[in-house]
Amino acid sequence: MLTLLIILVALALILIAIVKYDIHPFLALFVGAILYGLMMQMPSELIIKSISDGFGGVMGSVGLLILLGVILGTFLEKTGGAMVIAEKVLKWVGEKSVNLSLMLSGWVLSIPVFGDSTIIMMNPIAKSLSARSTISYAATIVAVSLGAMASHSLVPPTPGPIATAGILGADLGLVIFYGGLVSLITLIPLYFFVQKWVTKIPLRPQLLTENLEIPKKDRPTFGSSLLPILLPLFLIILASIANYPTKPFGEGKLISVILFLGTPVISLLIGAILSFTLPKKFDRKLLSSTGWIGESILVAAPVILITGAGAVFGKMLQNSGVGDMVTSSMSDANWGIFLPFLIAFGLKTAQGSTTVAMITTASIIAPILGPLGLDSEIMKVFTTVAIGAGALAISHANDSGFWVVTQLSGMTTKQGNLSHSLGTIIAGVTAIFAVYVLSLILG
Repeated sequence: MLTLLIILVALALILIAIVKYDIHPFLALFVGAILYGLMMQMPSELIIKSISDGFGGVMGSVGLLILLGVILGTFLEKTGGAMVIAEKVLKWVGEKSVNLSLMLSGWVLSIPVFGDSTIIMMNPIAKSLSARSTISYAATIVAVSLGAMASHSLVPPTPGPIATAGILGADLGLVIFYGGLVSLITLIPLYFFVQKWVTKIPLRPQLLTENLEIPKKDRPTFGSSLLPILLPLFLIILASIANYPTKPFGEGKLISVILFLGTPVISLLIGAILSFTLPKKFDRKLLSSTGWIGESILVAAPVILITGAGAVFGKMLQNSGVGDMVTSSMSDANWGIFLPFLIAFGLKTAQGSTTVAMITTASIIAPILGPLGLDSEIMKVFTTVAIGAGALAISHANDSGFWVVTQLSGMTTKQGNLSHSLGTIIAGVTAIFAVYVLSLILG
């Protein structure tokens, strides 16, 4: 009980620092981890070892993946490639199915691009489609935001799922596959929610036209825009299949090549390099410290540091013997896959950041995967997706995504809560039950 109390105190201090005093999550997590070690009266040598092992270990496996994913998303966004993908999806599905088109576009774009950026990029299309029809602007913008959030929390290479998979040691190819499957399942009730509920919110766009930043003649083609996203995902999934114990592709030099190219850091590097071909006129300054690469590093650095600090907290928990405590206290309980979901749900609701919620939850859960019965390879994958499901909700006033949606569209806070926030709850609950069913079948 004393150990549990100390863990709760450490978590409370971290949340208070982030939420009330607006302290950067990296500093809050890092100092919180050290305070936890001191409160547990861990030897100073073990505290230092936990810091170096936790931070260094996760940086080697996750840090580069986050950076390469951000670089890929930056080039897609700034060249207009992301907009090309969105418009193509819209054309395929048809303007008669406006909300479905926008939701699918948000889902696709938020795999390589941050959720907030996806909503901002898609807003001109959501606004113009609402203006050209009788559909509420609330419905079009929320269709985008919910589609974006579904993939942002569940499908790598966005930072949260990558970091979580790295901390838990989950197979990234399987996380991409099952995360994608679960996130698509969540779109089903979300679509009906938007169609039946959000469309009733009376909201018209204030500006009927809005110029897009990148002229169409300067944008890349659809195929070249999609290739940097699909090729890395294909290579990672192919390597996961090739690495199955049954060796479906056999053995030999070809398999070694597949496994090398399918290593997440190599496949994402290939995707990032392919994205360099997207600008109409390539300038080497784009790759400089002041160009798009420099901007990507500035965006990725805080996420990488937060991931490292979360790993320090997890290693401190592990080295303090919390696994033994959980084994004895939960021997008769059957929390299973719902515990990581509930922790992530609580953290996201309390402090607003999806990535921080996922990293912190993964750090807490990693030392106790065994006692919870989640330490098999497939259950590590489902645990990663369950954490993403929890981190979907609740997006409200402490989440930047909430304010992006409401401020761009002119919705009131109440309207935002009744549409975007309520939708994230539906998404999270749907996702965890999909994960639970899959775990019963395959776990």
